[in-house]
This record gives sequence, structure tokens and C-alpha cells, in this order.
Amino acid sequence: MLHSSERILTTHCGSLPRPAALTGLYASRAAGEKVDEAALAELGRQALNWVVPQQIKSGIDIGNNGEQQREAFFLYVRHRMSGFGGAWNRRIFADVAKYAGFRAQQAAAYASTVSVSNTATVPQAIGAVKYLDRAFVEAECGDFRATLDATLEANGGGFAEPFFTAPSPGIIAAAMLNAFYDSEQAYLDALGEALRVEYETIVAHGYLLQIDAPDLAMERHITYQDRPLADFLAFVERVIGTINRALVNIPRDRVRLHVCWGNYEGPHDCDVPLEDILPVLRQARVGGFVLPFANPRHAHEYHVLEKQKLDDDQIIVAGVIDPLTNFVEHPEVVAERIERVARAVGDPSRVIAGVDCGFDTSAGRGKVAEDVVWAKMTAMAEGARIASGRLF
Repeated sequence: MLHSSERILTTHCGSLPRPAALTGLYASRAAGEKVDEAALAELGRQALNWVVPQQIKSGIDIGNNGEQQREAFFLYVRHRMSGFGGAWNRRIFADVAKYAGFRAQQAAAYASTVSVSNTATVPQAIGAVKYLDRAFVEAECGDFRATLDATLEANGGGFAEPFFTAPSPGIIAAAMLNAFYDSEQAYLDALGEALRVEYETIVAHGYLLQIDAPDLAMERHITYQDRPLADFLAFVERVIGTINRALVNIPRDRVRLHVCWGNYEGPHDCDVPLEDILPVLRQARVGGFVLPFANPRHAHEYHVLEKQKLDDDQIIVAGVIDPLTNFVEHPEVVAERIERVARAVGDPSRVIAGVDCGFDTSAGRGKVAEDVVWAKMTAMAEGARIASGRLF
């Protein structure tokens, strides 16, 4: 995992806007309609070839495939693993339930949106969960490598380091209801073994692995909203234990863990504080954490890093860009956010500038216009340049 003693590097959280035609096919398939799988695959490859040069042009140092060949950051596993079927609806989030006006506004906003929902009519585990064929992830990794090589040849430049995302077993266990296993732990164990295939394949292809684990924060105000904090923290410990077993063959400096409180614009006034969960998160065998510090609910929590120090060899990807609004952050604002985190950590070489979460975590659900996304990325790169001049 890259550290830099010369400047602040830039990255993001993984998902980037998908072309409308690709989103439409994903949405149709998620709704149970038959789609042309060959056409979907071709549109996915075209989108991949488009999104990599866009990241480089926008000043991203540590970039990825934009998750263009997936319908959503975790729902895609239903096409790669056995055992999923049926449907259920996720419980309404505690903060959303408090505000009837907001709830109505949100429903109206999504009513006419062509998108893939990760809360409504989500599959369940109705049989044994196993990874069907390593060829799925091998092909995705191979496509990304081919695009990286072609981009390097065409532009004479590329990413300083490429990364690849995969979901936490906890977000799948929480969002894709267990209707088969006799215990949550048995379900987590099966998911951990299945995801180990993806984790190990990604790292074997030379990519940095990012594990997306919103469950480690947001399930407090979903699944555990009516239960004691201790019950939620016990869930976090179980998930971290499962992740660690799945990473047994992977050096920890090849993994970063992304934790957030849900990628939606909402009240978020039921979010669990970072200071409550960070002691458990630090049990993860990872080389760094990706945490949001740009949004209005959690921007102050960089102070937690002053009191709860990460290990000396761990990095922090600090969210300094909000993926939920069309405001383009001023580079000076970005620089100030980077500098605050660097002071809290005590070492700017261990700080990387990033985005709070993905821009399109489920196809079509992103609310930031595509051209604004790239403007925000460019502003982040400029802010990192400004901060670098002050920190190094």
C-alpha cells in the first residue's frame, strides 16, 4: 500500500457513474426481466475503458475500475455465488423513520428513477452459499488489467496504484436476509469462505483490495436500531473476525477497510459515533482505513484519531469530498480537511485524500451529475496539491 513522503496522494471509494444504457440493463435485470447478457457485458467493458482515463485525467493517483461491471457494490454476488433467491425489503432506517416529510420526499425522488435498489426486493440466502466459479472475478480483474495497459500505452501514464473493491461478509449477511442457515455465524462463515475467493484473486492480480463494510457502522441504525450498543458492537466483532479469517493468506498491507454510515443523503442523526466503533474496527488485519470526514454529520470525527491512534504502519484515507451533493468543494476547503486529518494522525505520509463513499454504489442511485463528479475529483487533486505544499 502506497505511502508518500513527498505529497498527498488521491483516491476514491470505488463506484463511479455508469452510462445510462448500462444502468438501464442492470435495473431491468434486477427487476427480473430477461436482458441480453452479451450486450450487458460489452457495455460494461466499454464503460470500464471510459472510466479509467477519466480518473487519471481528474488527478486520481490510486484508482479502480469504477465498478462498471457490477450492478451494485454487494448485490452482484448473487450472480457469482449459489444460494440466493427470493426477496425481502430492508427495515426502514431509524433516521429516515423519524422524519415523515423527508421520507415522502425521498420516495418521490426515486419513484421515476431507473436504478437498482439495495434495500427493496433484495435477495435472501435460501440455500448453501458457495462461490460458483473463480472465472467470474478472474475475468473482471483481467478486463481491468487490459484497460490499464491500453491506457498506459495511449496516454503514457496510469495510476500510481490500482485498487479493487469487494464487499464485507457483514453487509451481505445484513442486507441479504438469512433464510437458510441455523445461525448468523454459520451464514457469516459461509460468506467469508466465498468472499475469500474474490479477496485472494484480487490481490493475486496485483491490486490493492478495498473491503467495503458499511455494515460496521450503519447497521447500528438499521438492524440494531432497537437494541443495545453492546449488541451491535458484538456484531461488528463477529464480522471483523470473519474478515480476518478470509484474509488469512493476504498481507495486511495489501488491504484497506472502508467503513461508512450509509451512502444516502438523509438526517443521519441516529449514526453511531466513530469513537464507539473504532476500537473494534482496529482489530481488523488491514493496512489502513477509509473513513468519511467531509459530510456534515461526521466532519468533526477526525479528532477521534488524536485519541485512538492507528498503528504506525497503517494509513488513513480521509474522505474530503462528499459524494452526495453537487457542490464542488473549493480546493482550499479540501486542503484544510486534509491538513486537519494529518495533524490528528501526526504523519502526513500516512494520509491519503479520498471521497466519503462511492458516487453510484447501486446503479442509477447516485445523485451527483457525471460532469460534476469529475469536477469534484479535480478539486480534490488541487486541494491535495495545496495541502502537500504546506505539509511536506
